[in-house]
Amino acid sequence: MFRAIRRRILPDYQKYFAEFSFWHERHRQDQGHFKNAHYARILLAMAGEADDGFLRGKTVADFGCGPRGSLVWAQAAAFRIGIDVLADRYMDEFKDDLASHGMVYLKSTEKSIPLPSDFVDVMFTLNALDHVDDFPAMCREIIRVLKPGGLFIGSFNLEEPETVTEPQRLNPELIKTYLLNDLDIQRTSRG
Repeated sequence: MFRAIRRRILPDYQKYFAEFSFWHERHRQDQGHFKNAHYARILLAMAGEADDGFLRGKTVADFGCGPRGSLVWAQAAAFRIGIDVLADRYMDEFKDDLASHGMVYLKSTEKSIPLPSDFVDVMFTLNALDHVDDFPAMCREIIRVLKPGGLFIGSFNLEEPETVTEPQRLNPELIKTYLLNDLDIQRTSRG
């Protein structure tokens, strides 16, 4: 019994410690205040939009957001949610930064997003789904919380070797099987 519990906890501890260490170093590099202006350019390019007007009055989320304020730029949105397994730790450690972002940071688990079904109008994810332990479960959760007719806008690191923090080796077939088959595809790109 003890050995089974230890094997499950140890990899999660290593993973979360490495993730949290990454963000601590980024915070130090950003001179004690996370920089986030680059997210507007990146996420708007992913969406194929010139500005945040397409988000007007909508509930917008970023799965695997980290603590940098990835949706600060989305001022037209009615509600902005950053979803991350370490959201509570980010708030404990970087409270002043997170409080200034105008976002709700929501702690998820590796298998569940604590939001009602059909809640999110636009779901972003940027290099986050390879960080989850259970890729099929997280894809089901993203689809569950996304409203019918809602937009999923994602960017994935493909065919990268597994690491402690990125246990998934994503490929187009996996993404298609567990995520895209349940969505109406408007546009895809590689690059």
